[in-house]
Amino acid sequence: MSITIVGGGISGLSLAYFLLERNPDLEVTVLEASDRPGGKICSDRADGFLCEWGVNGFLDNKPRTLELASSLSINPLRSSDAARRRFIFTGGRLRQIPETPPAFLRSDLLSLRGKIRIFYEFFAPRGSGDDETLASFAIRRLGREAYEKMIDPMASGIYAGDPEKLSLKSCFPRIYQLEREYGSLLRAMMKLQREAKRTGRQVGPGPGGTLTSFYDGMEAIVRALLERLGDRVRTKWRVRGINRSGDIYTVQSESGEILETDMLVLACPAYEAAGMLGEMDTSLSETLERISYPAVSVVCLGFRKKDIRHNLDGFGFLVPFRESRKILGTLYDSSIFPNRAPEGHVLLRSMIGGARASDLALQPDERLLNIVLEELFEIMGIRAEPVISRIYRHEKAIPQYNLGHQEVLDEIEEALKAHPNLYITGNAYRGIGVNDCIENSYRLANSMV
Repeated sequence: MSITIVGGGISGLSLAYFLLERNPDLEVTVLEASDRPGGKICSDRADGFLCEWGVNGFLDNKPRTLELASSLSINPLRSSDAARRRFIFTGGRLRQIPETPPAFLRSDLLSLRGKIRIFYEFFAPRGSGDDETLASFAIRRLGREAYEKMIDPMASGIYAGDPEKLSLKSCFPRIYQLEREYGSLLRAMMKLQREAKRTGRQVGPGPGGTLTSFYDGMEAIVRALLERLGDRVRTKWRVRGINRSGDIYTVQSESGEILETDMLVLACPAYEAAGMLGEMDTSLSETLERISYPAVSVVCLGFRKKDIRHNLDGFGFLVPFRESRKILGTLYDSSIFPNRAPEGHVLLRSMIGGARASDLALQPDERLLNIVLEELFEIMGIRAEPVISRIYRHEKAIPQYNLGHQEVLDEIEEALKAHPNLYITGNAYRGIGVNDCIENSYRLANSMV
C-alpha cells in the first residue's frame, strides 16, 4: 500500500515514522516543498550562538514526544530552574508573575482592586456552555485588569493572537472544561490540589510540565527523523494540485511530475492544503482558507555578558497589548538552556508582529533590528550593540483558533467523508504545539493502518 504525505514538518515526519513502525512494508513518501524539512523547527548555529527559528521547546507533561525521542536515541534536555521565573512588562517595568498564592498576595503585578476582583471569581456567573472568546471569558471570570495584564500577554506569547478573537474552547479546552465541571476556576484549583496531594500526581488547570528541548536545539528531533526515513523524504517537491480517479489519488508537482498513491495525507499548512484542493473540492478548500495565519518575526540578538547589566535570571517577559509596545516579548534563551551562547555571552530572542500587528513583522531587516534594540533599551535598559543578530521572518506564522474554529473542524470532517483515504493533519486543527502535532500524528497512524 502506498501512502503519500504532503508536508515535511514535524507532523508529516512523525506520521511517516509512526506508520513505518506499525508496518515497515508500507510504501511511504513525504513530499516537502522547500529544500529543508522541519517546517518552523530549525536551529541555526551562528558564530557559536544557537538561534531557534520558531519553537524553542516542548513541555514534558505528555509522554508521546519523550517516547519518540527515546526511540530515536536522542536525549531530552530540561530547562533550567531559572525558566520558572517569568515576567510581565507593565506600568513601566518588569514584574515577576507570582508562582504561589502567598506570592500573588505580595505581588504588585495587580492592584489591590484587581486582586479582590480575582477572588470574586468564586461567585462569577457560569458561562452558557457556548464557545466564547478568551477575552470575554477572562473578563467575566477574573476581571478586566487581570485579563489585560496576565491573560492578554499569555495569548500573545502562545498564539501571537488577539484574545478578543481567539476561541476559549479551541485554544484552552482544559480551562473550558473546568468551568463546566466546577463552576469556578479557583474552586477547581483547590480541588485539584487536594487531589494531587492524595494521589501524588501533578494535576492542575494549566498545562504543567517542564520546558524541554535538546542540547543541539529542537532541530535534533527533525534530523533524527530524517535519518530514519532516508530517501522516503523528497524535498523541492511543491504540489500544484490533487485529483482522484477511482480509489487512486494523483498528486501533481509544479514541474509537472505525477505521483499516484492509495492514501494521501495533507500535513502542510491549511492555506497550502486549500490551494492544492481547489480543483477537487472547492467547498473544502474554502473552509481551510478560513484558518488565518498572522505574520511573526523572530529577532535573535547575541551580546557580551559584561555589557548587559540587567539580571537575566529567568525565562523572559511578555508585554500586554495595553502597554503599546512594539514587541510581543523577549526570551532569555541562554538562561533557559545551555549551549545557546558561547562563554561570556548571552542570547535574547524577541518576537514581533502577531494578529494585532502583522505589518510590524514584515518591516525590512534593518528596521526590525532597530525596533527591537529600541524596545530592549526602554524595557531592560540594554545600551550595548549586539555581537550577532539574526532575523527569521514568518509571513504566515501560527494558525489562529478563532471563535468558530470548532465549526471549521466539523466542516472539514464532514467534507472528508466524500474522499476516502484522504486525511488532513497539522498544527492548524487540534493543537499548535510540538506535543500536539506528534500526538495527533500517532493517533492518525493508528487509525490509518
